[in-house]
Amino acid sequence: MEIRPYQVSDRDACLRLFDSNGPGYFATDERDGLAKFLASPPGSYYVMENDGELLGCGGFTPGEEPGSVTLTWGMVRGDLHRQGLGRFLLFYRLKAIGQLAGVSLVRLKTTPGVAGFFEKAGGFRIDGIEPNGFGPGLDKVSMVKRLVVCA
Repeated sequence: MEIRPYQVSDRDACLRLFDSNGPGYFATDERDGLAKFLASPPGSYYVMENDGELLGCGGFTPGEEPGSVTLTWGMVRGDLHRQGLGRFLLFYRLKAIGQLAGVSLVRLKTTPGVAGFFEKAGGFRIDGIEPNGFGPGLDKVSMVKRLVVCA
């Protein structure tokens, strides 16, 4: 298993990862947003690969507030959920974020079906819920994690 920086040649494989997650994890109309993002990802973006096959992808960008970052477009191939790959990718990103000077807050937006994963695996807490925020029937859950507890 290897995590490496995303390359533009990974675009189609990342879009297939999105497609494998079907309704429930992403709204169908978000695919165009991911394609646009992948054309020139802001921040850091990675792919998780095994024997030349992409199994997951995800990254982070500078956050809107000073000292924060936002996790972006994290996903694992749909048939590989619940095998620890998402946790592996999340921890990789959190480790990379932890090496950035001055960053003490990590934010993300996800769906209700994935929020529990981020609570259990990464210690995130729910910061707000926007009904239908990703589309009809797909609420947007805002989550946050503090990296620095005491200073």
